[in-house]
Order: sequence, then C-alpha cells, then structure tokens
Amino acid sequence: MHFTSEQRLDDGVLEREFTLGEIPGTLWTPESAAPVPLILMAHNNGLPKGEARLVARARHSAAYGYAVAAIDAPGCGDRPRSAADEQARADLRRAMQAGEPVDEIFESFVGPLVAKTVPEWRTTLDALLTLPEIGGPVGYAGWTAVGIRLAVAEPRIAAAGFFAGGYVPRAQREEARQVTVPLLFLLQWDDEGNPRQRALDLFDAFGSKEKTLHANTGGHTGTPWFELDDGNRFFARHLR
Repeated sequence: MHFTSEQRLDDGVLEREFTLGEIPGTLWTPESAAPVPLILMAHNNGLPKGEARLVARARHSAAYGYAVAAIDAPGCGDRPRSAADEQARADLRRAMQAGEPVDEIFESFVGPLVAKTVPEWRTTLDALLTLPEIGGPVGYAGWTAVGIRLAVAEPRIAAAGFFAGGYVPRAQREEARQVTVPLLFLLQWDDEGNPRQRALDLFDAFGSKEKTLHANTGGHTGTPWFELDDGNRFFARHLR
C-alpha cells in the first residue's frame, strides 16, 4: 500500500489517498491515540470513491471514531472502462428509463462486476489491517450486492449496513441466506431504481439473527441524514 497524498481536514480527520497495485483508494482516520475499528464503505456500481455523498458519510463516520476506507471498483471511478462495460451501463440506463425489463442486462453487467470487486476488497482489507492505527474489528457499509458476497466470503466482517437492495444479482440473492452477521438494511420507500418488494424479499432472506430494516419515504438519494447517526450507533454496538 502506497499513500500518495494526505490532508488534515477541519474536523480533525486525516484523509489519505492510496494505491494498492491497480486499486486506488481513500482512507479516513480520526485523531486517536489507540487503534480504531474499520468500516469498508462501498458506493454503488459505477460511482467513484470521491462521490460527494460517500465522502460525506465517510468523514462523518471517521469523526465518530472509525477508520473508513473506500476504493474504486474495477471499471468504476477513474479506472479504465471497457467498451463492453460502457455499453452495458448505457443499455441498463436506457431500459430503466423506458420501463423495460432489466434483469438480464443487470445480470450480465453487475454479476461479473461483483465477482471482480470482492477479491480487491479482501486484498485491501489485508493491507489496511497491517496499519498500526487500525485495530479492527471490521464493518461494511454500502453497495448491497458486493456486501453480501463479502460478508459470506470474508470472516473478518463483523457487521454490515446495506443500502437499497432492489436489484441484486441472482447469485447474491441466493447467498443472502448465508449472511449471518448483524445487519442494518436501509430502504427508500419510493426509490424508482430499486423495486420495493424485491428489497423486502431480500431482507426476509438474510440469515442474520439480528437484522433491522429502516425504511424512509423518498427517492434513491433522499436517505435522511439521521440514518448516518443511526448507522454509527449500529456499528458501535458491534465493532467496539
């Protein structure tokens, strides 16, 4: 892991950009004399680690006392995108805007993306846990499809917060039954891009004995800010 820049923000959080092989990432850490727990924060497919909403959540959680890391998934953010990926994204947007079926397009694009992204998150986790300022345990917050696969494959994940969940590849819908860590599931009731009933069915499928559903009215980007505070309290129960 090679840190390429750092800056101390006005809330005391240290923000550092890093590279790990081909993986670009950002790490936010609080001012702390002792090692702190880690949250892996993943945005939905295609959006960069520097997207404003992710950065705001990351800084808030870091100020709360966690180390927070985000990476650009393969083909996302500033990483190279293949012509096939760009075409799949365009086809997916067109079909959703037209109200046409999107399942097969979604499977052909997001399924392979999840398969490529999860190993990179595990490699990143290996490197992050060698840093003296990070002591574990580890939580995950964000993109549901990647989070399901990671929670099943990675025993170091102690708790998870998932967002939306209406469109999740078939493989991850099946794997949901194997997710057993404490879970907080956020659902925007009027999210035009995530069918509500599919999200509710997915929540029902999770195998976790402790799972909580928070549903709020509004569209995809309308999640109330207080949910971030609730998420930090959720992680405090399981990572401290």
